[in-house]
Amino acid sequence: MANHSRATRHSTILISLLLGLQVSHADDWPQWRGPRRDATWHEDGIIDRFPSDSLDIAWRQPIGSGYSGPTVADGRVFVSDRLVEPKQVERVHCFDWRSGKKIWSHTYDCRYENVSYQSGPRAAVTIDNSRAYSLGTMGHLFCFDAGTGQVLWKQDLLSEYDIRMPIWGIAAAPLVYKQLVILQIGGSNGACVIALNKKDGDLRWKALEDRASYSAPVVIQQAGHDVIVVWTGDSVTGLNPGDGSSMWRFDFPPNQMVIGTATPVVDRDRLVVSSFYDGTLMLKLAANRLAVEKMWLRRGASERETDALHSMISTPILSGDELYGVDSYGELRCLDAATGDRIWEDQTATPRSRWSTIHMVRNGHQVWMLNERGQLIIAKLSRDGFHELSRAQLIQPTLEQLRQRNGVCWAHPAFAYRHVFARNDEELVCASLEAD
Repeated sequence: MANHSRATRHSTILISLLLGLQVSHADDWPQWRGPRRDATWHEDGIIDRFPSDSLDIAWRQPIGSGYSGPTVADGRVFVSDRLVEPKQVERVHCFDWRSGKKIWSHTYDCRYENVSYQSGPRAAVTIDNSRAYSLGTMGHLFCFDAGTGQVLWKQDLLSEYDIRMPIWGIAAAPLVYKQLVILQIGGSNGACVIALNKKDGDLRWKALEDRASYSAPVVIQQAGHDVIVVWTGDSVTGLNPGDGSSMWRFDFPPNQMVIGTATPVVDRDRLVVSSFYDGTLMLKLAANRLAVEKMWLRRGASERETDALHSMISTPILSGDELYGVDSYGELRCLDAATGDRIWEDQTATPRSRWSTIHMVRNGHQVWMLNERGQLIIAKLSRDGFHELSRAQLIQPTLEQLRQRNGVCWAHPAFAYRHVFARNDEELVCASLEAD
């Protein structure tokens, strides 16, 4: 009996270790555009072709409307949405990643005022050390216990910082940096960007008189320093994460209106942003000092007569000598990264329409694309062209986000645990991408 007990204990320990290894090798998707905000998915053991023209759905859960993409951490999936009946509310939900069973949900009153496209929250929920940070369209900020949904602290940023509300509301996902939650909100009195203590919400610093854009801030390393890069409605600025002071600034005011949505992208010593009306700006990051200089700025005559790349919702990919992105009417393009010259254009990844969108995520040598028709595409991008490997329907377009062209799927998907998680205005779905 004693030997049997020891053997049982040893087997239990071995199983636990193996399970622990499986968990540790699975990638979370804990924030906007993945673990490093760079739309890179590192898991292996995934399919390289779809078995049919539609994906089998592992589970689906009904939700309301919203533009915020799901995030995944510690075995849980988070997403926010909006209801308008019997009253206007925003909600934050948490689901079990395997079963789809709802773990918790939090609802709060939220009337949208002076906001166009009222389909729901824009910003993805950010997960950090068992805490979930959600930011609503009107500036309601919550810090939850990620496991239970208990509200640890909250703030009404609209009233607290006298936000100059952007026409499409607050959209930039919270960025957690060390002990800070960093937010682009467009507050008055030098509070375009604020940093709060992530444990209690106390203000640590505020920065910039700029108007807010819809672009999420990112952290980069430059000249031995961490730099918070924020593309506001008036500039691309590098902030000192310690006190919010400007380490460098490049003025980039819009010609027509603040419309910057795509996330700043960095590759080596280059930083790029791209806008629907104002084209693409490529900056060079100084190697030994905190400074930037313009490499090139390409702006077309109009949203239809574009030059290099005029992105709307889609964030480009900057990789080596090439820049890939989706232009104003859905044209997938490859540019020479050194000059902005167009190398090729392809219109098969998504239909031609104003603001037509593709969210692109790299995995090894492949790029996974969710287009606005809800189709998931496996492709390779190179200087030679767009090479589609496989395509399948993941989720259906719905009408609340955009009532034109029979609806769209504009929310960014999440890739975690060899699965894909996507939402529209009616449901959250999960599908396996694991190879046999």
